[in-house]
Amino acid sequence: MAQAVVGVVAALLGGLLTGRNEVAWSLLYGAATVVVPGALMARGMTSRLSSTAPAVSAVSVLLWESVKIVFSIAMLVIANRVVQPLVWPALLVGLVLCIKVYAVALLWRGRRTN
Repeated sequence: MAQAVVGVVAALLGGLLTGRNEVAWSLLYGAATVVVPGALMARGMTSRLSSTAPAVSAVSVLLWESVKIVFSIAMLVIANRVVQPLVWPALLVGLVLCIKVYAVALLWRGRRTN
C-alpha cells in the first residue's frame, strides 16, 4: 500500500511541477510496474497451497518471484504502447521510488522494534 501511495504522490508532484500530464502518467506507470506485480506475488504467496509444507512454501516463493519479474518486464516492454507519449526518465523515477519503499519500510520497522 505504501508503494502505491508513494507512486500516486510522485505522479501528482511530477505533474504539478512540470505542468506536463505525460510526466505524471509516466511516473504512475513506473510505480505500477512495481506495485501490480508485487501485489500479484503477495496474493499468490497467501494462497492455501503456498503454506502447506516448508518445501512447497520454498518452491512457491521462487515461482511467485519469477512471475513477478516476468510481469514487471512485460509491463516495461509494453510501456510505450500504454502511455502515450512516454517519458522514460519519469517512468524510471517512479519505478525506483517505489522499489526504495522496501528499504525505507525495513529501516522504519527496525527502529520501531528497538
